[in-house]
Amino acid sequence: MKKIAIIVAGGSGQRMGVKTPKQFLLLQGNPLLWYSADAFLSAYDDLQIILVLPEEHLETGLAIKRLFTASDRIQIISGGDTRFHSVQNGLNMIKESSIVFVHDGVRCLVTKELIRRCYEQAMIKGSAIPAVAATDSIRIAEGEKSFVTDRNHVRIIQTPQTFKSEILLPAFQQTYNASFTDEATVVEAAGEQIFLIEGEYSNIKITRPIDLMIAEKILEERSVL
Repeated sequence: MKKIAIIVAGGSGQRMGVKTPKQFLLLQGNPLLWYSADAFLSAYDDLQIILVLPEEHLETGLAIKRLFTASDRIQIISGGDTRFHSVQNGLNMIKESSIVFVHDGVRCLVTKELIRRCYEQAMIKGSAIPAVAATDSIRIAEGEKSFVTDRNHVRIIQTPQTFKSEILLPAFQQTYNASFTDEATVVEAAGEQIFLIEGEYSNIKITRPIDLMIAEKILEERSVL
């Protein structure tokens, strides 16, 4: 089965407190986005990447692409106004039956083992949505009030969200809705069931400066294993 990873990297550096979009920040000398792409290229020799970037940063993306010996497996396109529309742009490039991974470009610590497990489950069940159990107490806020909920029923969703193309592509023909927070919500709105898979606690999304420090430590630990 053809394998395609749509890596969405449309974020800004606002919450990081920097002007550089966070996907281009350096971690041990390489941009965050480089690590995400490298994980997918390493997972499968026949996997293709569609890298979705803001129009104004396509040249930076091309510079990162040139860092890979397998650069011919990376295609770069412009994103849209929202994540939904950016993913939709990527999906418009897919013309044959595939397993499609959709991944946040700043989840730079994703492992090839998780990528492979997502692929294997999606082949069988049609989807694989990485998720980890909540470890903190959870309260639901409603205005000034809040109430506790059982954290044993709470899962924190990650990427790569992985689907058979015949499930994902039709779902993205829907009209955009603000409730579409990720690909799983889009697919569910189209009437399809989604299936979770165990994620990885190290598969963090780099959003704030502390996340970059954590990522640095995780990479250091991996290098000595």
